[in-house]
Amino acid sequence: MGFDFSLVIPRMGMFIAGAMVTIEASMLSIFFGAVLGIIVGILRVAPLKPVKMAAACYIYVIRGTPALIQLFFIYFGLPALGINLSAMASGVIGLSLNSAGYVGEIVRGGIEAVSRGQWEAGKVLGMSYLKSMRFVILPQALRNMLPAFGNEFVTLVKESSLLSTLAITELTQVGQQVRSVTYASFETFIIVGAMYLVMTTIATMGLRYVEKKWSVA
Repeated sequence: MGFDFSLVIPRMGMFIAGAMVTIEASMLSIFFGAVLGIIVGILRVAPLKPVKMAAACYIYVIRGTPALIQLFFIYFGLPALGINLSAMASGVIGLSLNSAGYVGEIVRGGIEAVSRGQWEAGKVLGMSYLKSMRFVILPQALRNMLPAFGNEFVTLVKESSLLSTLAITELTQVGQQVRSVTYASFETFIIVGAMYLVMTTIATMGLRYVEKKWSVA
């Protein structure tokens, strides 16, 4: 049985446009997810127990529920409370909140992996808890967290395919549209899969370069 890409190749412009939407949503989600995740991770190891418990509850809920349900809650559920968001905004917020839960645990693990003596050194130098965290602990912890960050970011690029359920014309949604017109399911999703592979490969190579630059002999 042969495969015919002649019906799919002329629509490469649609695939590229969908890939650009995927990249845009992924980059925004990675940025906001990383910022929120770092905050959550720092709160997770804060000396104040209520703050620590609140961060732990956030991580528990995010990691314990499907990302798809979180997206549906934001896009379909919030309008019942009078909060109406566009599909793209709902998708980026949902992916960011989901990623932050996992990044928070990565940050917590990275901070706790730093030697306790580093905290003591900060105290000896007269630093407050926040200054010790900012200037002593986090720079060391972030270097250790880079491989886990890379895995999470690559996962987020792939999870952006969930945005197709909100009718956002990202790469997966474009693939569905092309398939419905051409009926070339195999050929269509070979191209979609290859484009995701290219995007995740580029992201992985970039993160490995950063790891190498930050490595300490």
